[in-house]
Amino acid sequence: MTPGILINIDVDDLDRAIAFYGALLGLKAGRRFGTFGVELPGGAAPIYLLVKAPGTVASPAAGEHRRYTRHWTPVHLDFVVPDLDKAVAAALALGAKQDDPVATHAWGCIAHLADPFGHGFCLIQFLGRGYDEVATG
Repeated sequence: MTPGILINIDVDDLDRAIAFYGALLGLKAGRRFGTFGVELPGGAAPIYLLVKAPGTVASPAAGEHRRYTRHWTPVHLDFVVPDLDKAVAAALALGAKQDDPVATHAWGCIAHLADPFGHGFCLIQFLGRGYDEVATG
């Protein structure tokens, strides 16, 4: 069996999350799971927006509590876009915050942002052969 990938994003306001991610990624809400979740199909992997109250325990093993202010995690999402300037402008208009200026590398351009729920994400526009420009082996 091939492993599947599902993307789950905790949010505290489902309607606001649907509006943000739907408009940013051009996705429409699919299946709903009562008032606590919705599926956004149509990308490389389905995105599930899951309502979790601020202050609730995120993981008993880590002792972390959910917060929807800007926070850091070593796991984040990168969204590949055809026009970075247009995508950044759209994200900002939808309520994202930009962490730093757009950076250009041999493989492409990247913008570091946070969604309205404090989750970091990147918008990437590949140039040339993308990551193959710097890949070895």
